[in-house]
Amino acid sequence: MMKGFNFNAATKAILGAGLLSLTLVGCGSDGKDGEDGKDGVIGVQIDTTSTLKATFTNATIDAGKLSVDFSLENANGVAVLGLTKDHDLRFGIAQLAHVTETIGEGEEAVEADRGFQWQAYINAKKDPNPSWVPEGDTDINPSAQFQANVEAASKCDACLVDHGDGTYTYTFQTNIAGVTEPVPVTFDADNTHRATLELELPQVTANAHYDWQPSSGKTDGIQTRDVVSIETCYTCHQPESLKLHGGRRIDIENCASCHTNTSGDPESGNSVDFTYMIHAIHKGEERMTYSPTEEKMVQAPYKVIGYGGGVHDYSKVMYPQGPAADCAACHVEGAKAPANADLFKADLSNNACIACHSELPSDTHYKYNSGTNCMSCHADGGYARSAAEAHGDVLKAFDMTKEMSVKFSNIGVDANGKFTFKVQVLDKDGNAVGTEFLDTGSRVVMAWDSDKDFPGYYDASYSNRRIALKEGTYDATDKSYTLTASKIDLPADANGKTFELWSALKVCFNNGGYGRPEVVMTDCATEGVRKLEVKDDALHFVWKDGGVDDAATPAMRREIVDATTCQGCHNQQVFHYDNGVNCQTCHTSDKTTKTDDTYPGGKKPTSFAYKAHGASGHYLKYAGAQTGTVLKTDCSTCHTDKGITLGRAPDRVWRYGDKDNGGADIWVSSDAGACLSCHQKYMGEAAKSHIETNGGIVDGTSADDVRTRAKESCSTCHSPEQIRGLHSK
Repeated sequence: MMKGFNFNAATKAILGAGLLSLTLVGCGSDGKDGEDGKDGVIGVQIDTTSTLKATFTNATIDAGKLSVDFSLENANGVAVLGLTKDHDLRFGIAQLAHVTETIGEGEEAVEADRGFQWQAYINAKKDPNPSWVPEGDTDINPSAQFQANVEAASKCDACLVDHGDGTYTYTFQTNIAGVTEPVPVTFDADNTHRATLELELPQVTANAHYDWQPSSGKTDGIQTRDVVSIETCYTCHQPESLKLHGGRRIDIENCASCHTNTSGDPESGNSVDFTYMIHAIHKGEERMTYSPTEEKMVQAPYKVIGYGGGVHDYSKVMYPQGPAADCAACHVEGAKAPANADLFKADLSNNACIACHSELPSDTHYKYNSGTNCMSCHADGGYARSAAEAHGDVLKAFDMTKEMSVKFSNIGVDANGKFTFKVQVLDKDGNAVGTEFLDTGSRVVMAWDSDKDFPGYYDASYSNRRIALKEGTYDATDKSYTLTASKIDLPADANGKTFELWSALKVCFNNGGYGRPEVVMTDCATEGVRKLEVKDDALHFVWKDGGVDDAATPAMRREIVDATTCQGCHNQQVFHYDNGVNCQTCHTSDKTTKTDDTYPGGKKPTSFAYKAHGASGHYLKYAGAQTGTVLKTDCSTCHTDKGITLGRAPDRVWRYGDKDNGGADIWVSSDAGACLSCHQKYMGEAAKSHIETNGGIVDGTSADDVRTRAKESCSTCHSPEQIRGLHSK
């Protein structure tokens, strides 16, 4: 009898599947595999990306209808997806046209070449908003003005096409073939055209531009107008601070093609042409004009009334570059320079001239009704010097002082034990310059402990360490001066100390001018001469037994600031004693305070750190023009990588005025004093307690008191990276 088997449902299912598979194998198969599906798009959504780069890839024009292709990526090159017309997306379009201007009337009319200038196709006519015009302001002239503009993608439902892979196409709403109003613009396919994009998201902003010649489609080998690099602007300005128009406009190329020659500000009546605006802003407080009614030169403030009636008064701007005539401070030529960096030499446009010098730069221009066609006189070979010649005359003297040098010799002590030395000014060929060309009121500053923090103020104030030529003895045979520091005593432990001799000696020059006289050294007794410091490094040496120890190597001071960055923004004229940047030799940490009723307690510090940190020109967010375009929260603007490392100078002591006690002297420990150079006026009890808890002193009665009690531990927490992080917020 056969044994029976019982199968449950699961077992039956498994056996059934196996039999089916055997049947299929036995039958064979001639079917084809299906095609691989398309790869999915790798990308990030636009509303979540923290970085964004926009790039134009092509532009086409058909019967005046302009379409542009562009892509969006994040910093890693990953496509940014999901852009819609409802994002804050705007486009502009301009052409670079050759412009001429008719000067004069009738038979006397001449065509003046004004070079290539941007012409925007999208413009609007704007009347002054009465509620935005400040009442009683005599420096403005409200009037209807044209303004170049951009178009918003949100105003067109079909203009933006999303290709789904981070690439997009936008078709302009403006037909550029027939623009007749409010500003007529004649389309020329042979002209270089520039399309611009600005995309502002809550978390990030992107700008882009695309230059091409429509007739050929070429992007290279076409006419350009690239004059200044944005990197040059960053010499003085922090990048974040130049995000203008609410933060949406950050690329200089977009600025230049929108701030056109026909654009003005209706509430002030002033031009906002890019060339004019930039020069007028930077001329700042020194922008002057001749007043026929007052018969003298008066300030000519450049003002722009912003959205909502905000007044931007640029007459408060303190342009830091000196001499201001050095166009190369912004117009940098040479390797990797913009294609048209030398355009400022071309004598084509009056805009920059009038922007800086106004329409009446002197009584002579008023007397002869010279008008605003500057180039009719000011040109190479013309009646008056060209801009390059006039500015060059100023720079010639500066350039000559850079080729000169100062020679120190016979360093020692006199019969009275006073420090003495011989000094000569040498020309570029090494020949000594005679006393008639030297400003005898100019000085040499001597110091010791230049590798540390220079002599203490009570030991040897800077006023006693500087010696003028007129205080010395002149030797006509070798054209040298012997100078003696008669007002100070050398320190008892002078041996082994590093000493410094720093020259602020000046040479006299004529000014050039009418008739084009050559700029040369000139007798200082001549009226109106220009007096400039010779540019040469300080001499450092080690002291030994009443003289120089030639066998010893001078010690150098710790890294703090990079003087080249100071001069990158200030050029050759910082404030005074303009031979490089050696301010700390006089403005020591313990230098006396200065009476100032605007400062808490009535006594303002005068140390170099305070002057650098607290100078109104260095913090325009709260002083000066209050534009926010120069913010010193970026420590690296001035400091080296190691320059803000704490704990390196424990013996340094600072002098401040007690803001709660009428400015009476208080002495502060090393690291705390550096912080107070910015923060003293805002410091409360909590900050004071924090400093004291960590070994700092903010209430010292003397330098010795501070050195006895201070045990600062600031560097334990406050690393350079942490300090930079705090100050960048």
